[in-house]
Amino acid sequence: MSEQIKHECGIAFIRLLKPLEYYQEKYGTSLYGLNKLYLLMEKQHNRGQDGAGIATIKLDIKPGNRYISRYRSMEKNAVQDIFSYVTKKFAAVGKQDPELLKNAQWLKENVSFTGEVLLGHLRYGTHGKNSVEACHPFLRQNNWKTRNLVIAGNFNMTNVDELLQQLYDLGQHPKERADTVTVLEKIGHFLDDENQYLFDKFKREGYDNVEISQLIAAHMDVARILKKSAKTWDGGYTIAGIFGHGDAFVMRDPAGIRPAFYYQDDEIFVAASERPALQTAFNIKIGQVKEIKPGHAMIIKKDGSIREEMFREPVEKKACSFERIYFSRGSDADIYQERKQLGNLLTPAILDAVEHDIEHTVFSYIPNTAEVAFYGLVEGLHRYTVKTQRDALIHSRDNLTDEELDRILRVTPRVEKLAIKDVKMRTFITQDAERSDMVSHVYDTTYGLVKRDVDTIVALDDSIVRGTTLKQSILRIFDRLGPVKIIIVSSAPQIRYPDCYGIDMSRMGEFVAFEAAILLLKERGQEQLITDVYQKCKAQEFAPKEEVINHVKEIYASFSNEEISAKIAEIITPKNLGAKVEVIYQSIENLHEACPNHLGDWYFSGDYPTPGGNKVVNRAFMNWMEGNNARAYL
Repeated sequence: MSEQIKHECGIAFIRLLKPLEYYQEKYGTSLYGLNKLYLLMEKQHNRGQDGAGIATIKLDIKPGNRYISRYRSMEKNAVQDIFSYVTKKFAAVGKQDPELLKNAQWLKENVSFTGEVLLGHLRYGTHGKNSVEACHPFLRQNNWKTRNLVIAGNFNMTNVDELLQQLYDLGQHPKERADTVTVLEKIGHFLDDENQYLFDKFKREGYDNVEISQLIAAHMDVARILKKSAKTWDGGYTIAGIFGHGDAFVMRDPAGIRPAFYYQDDEIFVAASERPALQTAFNIKIGQVKEIKPGHAMIIKKDGSIREEMFREPVEKKACSFERIYFSRGSDADIYQERKQLGNLLTPAILDAVEHDIEHTVFSYIPNTAEVAFYGLVEGLHRYTVKTQRDALIHSRDNLTDEELDRILRVTPRVEKLAIKDVKMRTFITQDAERSDMVSHVYDTTYGLVKRDVDTIVALDDSIVRGTTLKQSILRIFDRLGPVKIIIVSSAPQIRYPDCYGIDMSRMGEFVAFEAAILLLKERGQEQLITDVYQKCKAQEFAPKEEVINHVKEIYASFSNEEISAKIAEIITPKNLGAKVEVIYQSIENLHEACPNHLGDWYFSGDYPTPGGNKVVNRAFMNWMEGNNARAYL
């Protein structure tokens, strides 16, 4: 992608199902869980580079000894920083007595992070506060082991104010307005309820307090806690949590918006945001990895029993398609094929745009995440070329000369790497004019591949959000090569609406498609529609989310996709550019054909999978109209 979009976040959860001595004997280390946690987090580093954190819980530790460990970091290489911090503890033990590193029980009793339940998190900060306190895992502490709670997740809730009010009504006083706090405290509240319910039950049956503590741990109904906690959540989420005594869960929202995968055998249960991370870390086949069902939670009891339970009735599955287009790593077998198909499906529109003139077109892509889609486009171009060559040979077979044969077979797609991203380029200079000049050099190009004043350049990007990098850098660089036309192609449809489920796309003014639609309305004398939409949004500002309609759709209703694309081409074309610029977007229909199991497309279509989404898009439009640059959700 030419412009980075931030996304929160990634999780890694591990539950060792055997004693630590088992892993020492079989794998030669008592740190098997920590080593695997590090691998899972490193293999998902694409999901968050603003910070990271881990937490571990030791099972069956005697009272008076620490059993919960947590460390979070905001260093540039946060994962490495965390595990460097943890490793130093064991290095110190090795210096004291190398044999102690083989003594699993001693390590568990004396060294932090030597636990059987491990949770890791990678964070991209979509909230304005980017501090170590905002990094997961979050911890809710209590002197009763079964009341302690650790959570980490990949989520955004659209109805934070509503959830906060519910906490106020319960008599709580949350320390800030954030969805992480509401989730932690909501689960924590019903965890306390469950503890009190079981305490009262066993007290009536005549057990003493020490016995009751053990009975609460054994009989805690995790599913009941989650059902009560998530009853009014509106958002996309995958959340992992651990209770102090060792029960744990990994839960996924009812629409399956955020991804969640798991693997289990008799040694281990693991869950992560991405399937390839599990495959690589544990050397397992794709069929061994399963997806957590929407509205369900994997519940891992302290005794090692595992079951999947429904905590909310699933709704129509709307798994995030941006995961497939951009966020998830392309090493997933299905995602790789889907991205290729996204490129392949663009072939007809691109051929029309270049008037099927393969000989005078250079095909390329914007590094690096559009590369796989580009492979699919190239395959489509080769199929077209083979067909045209076949047709030409059949048509000319009666009078085919050697020269004509050579001419027909010589035509093949000209596939080149024109854009080169200089990842080492930094914009140190602070003055705006000089910074813009530096930004324009973040990308470089390969010279000598384009025939000046003859060729057309087609460059595939995986999506176009703002268009600023295209305008400030890529188009200017391509123009130096002297093409007659530059066609920028997006493997994703036009991004028209904000996301509110974990992607940092929340301000209407940042979408070049929205800017294009507004300009078209003004050019055609339809400015009153903008005011009308604002008034409709304002009228529903305080309505229940279930009653709110996405009125922003009206902004786009008068225009075809092609009209908006043409206006976008005008917007992103720098002054004094020699080449003509054209923009082609993927259709939503093609997106669904390429990614049939991930139909969440609200940022393209405006069809939100939860009621809170409509409230967020209207709020985003009102913010734009009022000149308020705030995010439309917490």
